[in-house]
Amino acid sequence: MLRHIVTRILFSIPVLLAVLTLVFLVVRVIPGDPAEAALGDYASKEAVEALRERMGLNDPLIVQYFRFLADLLRGDLGKSMITGRPISEQVAHVLPYTLQLTLVSISIGALLGVPLGVFTAVNRNNFIDYLGRVISLAGLSVPAFYLGILLILVFAVKLDVLPAVGGGDLKKPADNLNHLVLPALTLGLIMTTSVTRLTRSTMLNVLSADYVRTARAKGLRDRVVILKHALRSALVPIVSVIGLWAASLIGDSVMTEVVFSRPGLGKMLIGAIMQRDYTALQSVMVIYAAFVVGVNLLTDLTYGLVDPRIRH
Repeated sequence: MLRHIVTRILFSIPVLLAVLTLVFLVVRVIPGDPAEAALGDYASKEAVEALRERMGLNDPLIVQYFRFLADLLRGDLGKSMITGRPISEQVAHVLPYTLQLTLVSISIGALLGVPLGVFTAVNRNNFIDYLGRVISLAGLSVPAFYLGILLILVFAVKLDVLPAVGGGDLKKPADNLNHLVLPALTLGLIMTTSVTRLTRSTMLNVLSADYVRTARAKGLRDRVVILKHALRSALVPIVSVIGLWAASLIGDSVMTEVVFSRPGLGKMLIGAIMQRDYTALQSVMVIYAAFVVGVNLLTDLTYGLVDPRIRH
């Protein structure tokens, strides 16, 4: 297992480097001059040129690239072009909110989606199965921002039991949890529909396999056959879709944080785009990229736990 972990980590290093390179290039091909954006449209050419020199934008691209990598290795994300504050301080403030939202949403999607998928597969072609398929299809058709608005209307406006906006105080767990419920449900329920459909499809294939019929012929209880034999064999594609959704939820969290006016990397990203803060934009994209690579690495390692054959 240790060899498998080391191998996957080594494979992830060039992937991360490629993604960081792509982020570096994308930020620099965005229309507009960062120096002009920082000084305003009415700044003199001399002032713009002086700022470009101070920011190192006049250096060759390859020099900027290696400086970019060196700063990342030191943990230096630079300073905001708008506020002048270190971006690492802003990230340290909003990152816990995004991680919290993502982890809780993934937990909701996995803990609801897998059992529902198994349940509908076991009850194939009856009322429960049809109802589950209709609900999951409807859930896939609803955008995250629209579902978020519906939840606000029901639980915040009509019932007035949960707050509609804000992220709560991290030092006050109860307040923080109240502000987390609706955003996490928004992303978690959408993920649930996808996980349910894939789990059902995978379980149907496994339940018709010869070894499952043999297990039943031996007189094993249905619960043992379904959980120990069928579900275990179906876990690899289920882990795959959960890993894909974990990466996807980072993107979906952008709009969700805007809808709920919640602090987070998504809201910081939108603010950097609107204010044309290129340094902050680059830093947030780097964090997103590192998170996606990390999720893919964790998914690969989970494969080895689910199916030991993969480690060899």
